Amino acid sequence: MEDQFIDTYHLTNNNGIEAIFTNYGQRLMSLKVPDKNGKLDDVVLGYNNPLDYQSSNEIYYGAIVGRYCNRISKGTFNIDNRDYQLGINNGCNHLHGGLKGFHAVIWEPRLHTKNKIGFRRVSQDMEEGYPGNLEVEVHYSLTDENELVISYKAVTDKRTPVSLTHHSYFNLAGEGNGTIDDHLLMINAEKFTESDSESIPTGRLMNVAGTPLDFRTIKAIGQDIDAKHEQILNRNGYDHNFVLNQFPKNYSGLSFAAKVVEPKSKRMLEVFTNEPGMQFYSSNYLNGKDIGKSGEPYLKRGAFCLETQHFPDSPNRPNFPNTILEPDKQFNSTTVYKFGINN
Repeated sequence: MEDQFIDTYHLTNNNGIEAIFTNYGQRLMSLKVPDKNGKLDDVVLGYNNPLDYQSSNEIYYGAIVGRYCNRISKGTFNIDNRDYQLGINNGCNHLHGGLKGFHAVIWEPRLHTKNKIGFRRVSQDMEEGYPGNLEVEVHYSLTDENELVISYKAVTDKRTPVSLTHHSYFNLAGEGNGTIDDHLLMINAEKFTESDSESIPTGRLMNVAGTPLDFRTIKAIGQDIDAKHEQILNRNGYDHNFVLNQFPKNYSGLSFAAKVVEPKSKRMLEVFTNEPGMQFYSSNYLNGKDIGKSGEPYLKRGAFCLETQHFPDSPNRPNFPNTILEPDKQFNSTTVYKFGINN
């Protein structure tokens, strides 16, 4: 597979929404959605040329992330009394699948139609230190309800941890168009996983009430982003896993996770998932040096990520939801990003 060419794949729905993917890391390169006046703007950060995603300065723009998204402490875990050592790429920890995770490999395209594309790959036994041959398929559908539906499936021949996510950076005013401080955000969570200065969970689930992480009622992202609170100061903003409430659910049985509204364009994004957690990241480490598709610099806090997932470091936290995939089971996960207008 690694000898295949990097290519791009265009999707459209009957409402004029357009998406462009590349098979390099399954990157969502472009997503054009209408504002209140019907004007289309690209709302995800990234590059026009798929080859530009092969940067050594990895920011994961629009990528699939795995085998295990987020962090695993010291890059180690134990299965069946055997210790495994993963690639270390974030301080002394393992982040987003390691040095050459799913974001940095070429995938086999499948079933490309007007509004759908799939990708497949087998991650070999001990790739980045993970046990088992893991066969992964991911399918993307752009529906006429203005939903980007992402469906993940995986099977393994050895017990192995699996947690996959999609890592688009969104700015609903348009990529490169200022910061997201004035975007309004609601997260359907009563708790978050407390973490230390290296963003590794302590194991405690903390109430959002009375903290800057309380998004149960919609508020501007910038309202509390510089609060003098340990969890905010440790991250230079928001970079936290929220423990999602399992209700309400949508018609597909997925739980409502979040809603974001951009006040000027009135664009709205809603997120639904069957995952137990979601990482909200406010792009604290963009710094204006990266120039995007429109020729504008990508500023600190110039985008937000809503990464549906299992909790970070779950293989080392028995009190967290289990992430070990058994050889006789199938990993299944679905996330929906639904776009609309907030009237």
